[in-house]
Amino acid sequence: MWDSSVQGKQAPLYIDRRFVMLRGSSGFYSYAIFEHLEDMPAFNLNTTRIAFMLRKDKFHYMAVADNRQRFMPDPDDRLPERGQALAYPEAVLLVNPIEPEFKGEVDDKYQYSSENKDNRVHGWICFDPPLGFWQITPSNEFRTGGPIKQDLTSHVNPTTLAIFVTSHYAGMDLVVKFETGEIWKKVLGPVFSYLNSVPDEADALSLWDDAKEQMNKEVQSWPYSFPASEEFPRSDQRGTVWGRLLVQDRCISEEQIPAKGAYVGLAPPGDLGSWQRECKGYQFWTTADEGGHFVIKNIRAGNYNLYAFVPGFIGDYRYTTAINITSGCHTKVGDLVYEPPRDGPTLWEIGIPDRSAAEFYVPDLNPNYINKLYMNHPDRFRQYGLWERYADLYPDEDLVYEVGRSDYKNDWFFAQVTRKAGNNTYKSTTWQIKFKVENVKHTKIYKLRLALASAHRSELQVRINDREADPPLFSSGVIGWDNAIARHGIHGLYWLFNVDITGSQLVGGDINTIFLTQAKSTSPFQGIMYDYIRLEGPSSS
Repeated sequence: MWDSSVQGKQAPLYIDRRFVMLRGSSGFYSYAIFEHLEDMPAFNLNTTRIAFMLRKDKFHYMAVADNRQRFMPDPDDRLPERGQALAYPEAVLLVNPIEPEFKGEVDDKYQYSSENKDNRVHGWICFDPPLGFWQITPSNEFRTGGPIKQDLTSHVNPTTLAIFVTSHYAGMDLVVKFETGEIWKKVLGPVFSYLNSVPDEADALSLWDDAKEQMNKEVQSWPYSFPASEEFPRSDQRGTVWGRLLVQDRCISEEQIPAKGAYVGLAPPGDLGSWQRECKGYQFWTTADEGGHFVIKNIRAGNYNLYAFVPGFIGDYRYTTAINITSGCHTKVGDLVYEPPRDGPTLWEIGIPDRSAAEFYVPDLNPNYINKLYMNHPDRFRQYGLWERYADLYPDEDLVYEVGRSDYKNDWFFAQVTRKAGNNTYKSTTWQIKFKVENVKHTKIYKLRLALASAHRSELQVRINDREADPPLFSSGVIGWDNAIARHGIHGLYWLFNVDITGSQLVGGDINTIFLTQAKSTSPFQGIMYDYIRLEGPSSS
């Protein structure tokens, strides 16, 4: 309970914490009702989570996904006498671990992060006796930042987390900020802590498969019927929205294209893309089928905007009509058409517009900083220290990409990072894109689309055919605080910038150069991850 006499020592919130055990259920449920009232002062809520710390002498095997599970080091291996601190406190090189098999590995909890949409079940297995402890999150409605926001799962201690609010992979935008007297209430959870067992130690790893089956049962049971609170609406008190999303991009097809695999969701009213920075309300997301059809179920009553983004296309969609959900409603929105940003035909492009830098070149790791789990693994970007490999690969000059000759899979480094200059100082970097344009229309406008998958305390400057131009053709200003480079995230928050280039700035039939400068350089972790870059010709209209 909030007590104004201890202001500064206690969070100005009423927190109603609840734990529920059901007959015949192998586990327990946890949830909380947070409330900020009109007599409470301003306050920033940075983190809200439940942490379960298990016995370190019993739980040694951790599972986060089918292809992300392993025996883990002992927490004592991280102590100074056994481990070497690396560039930030969470990362430790194991130099004298209790179990020799871990020697030379890096332990870092951020290597086991997951996106909200995938962060449904994770936990630990004990072999003697053979039992499992799992954290199951059946719904993301109370989490912040939408379906692809990343966060922690389980990690060495052994610890298992149920995440509700954090600023990881986003920064201050995902800190919940309250004004003095602001009235707010939110139900966080319920989440399920599941315990399972098998008779034979040889079958202990099968506990992961059982935990996944239990997770599916919990998802199918959402919303739960047992919470004894009017703040948690039952299934018949919620609403449903359905429709179809189509894409209209005249430079790809004259016909409307079904938005296959689109992420479609309801979130509090806001601007384009505001859902990824939304942290006070509830969000409800689904993915569209091959025909672009979608159904969003179990939506709490309230006012929302419908948002979407479509893999393969840049930008964000927002349905212009606000949607009011009432108890038991079924709302059909019909066919919705998303027209992604487009002025003219594609002259060239780099990458895939999917809000991730995973398709770009992720280098081999420094063998001194290995995590054996990610050897020959699709998530090779989760290895520690990859930012340092840029200077190894480009010791004298920065990256140069030649359109038509270079391949972004091999020739575009996954992050534009700073360059270490010695004595703990760093230099900004300038990448070049070289290309030809035939039959330049000198009085027309060409459009450069720059979609970023991540930015951390960075400033992106764009120049065309003059590396020293002052001012630059475009500057993003200082953007981002998501720290995805240090935390092996391959993406943070999404940014889209559209830069006009007049035809008179281009050289017809000869080499043109776009200079991309990341101008801030006080840290090894300042940098940008690109999602996708495209140059469009002039509009035909």
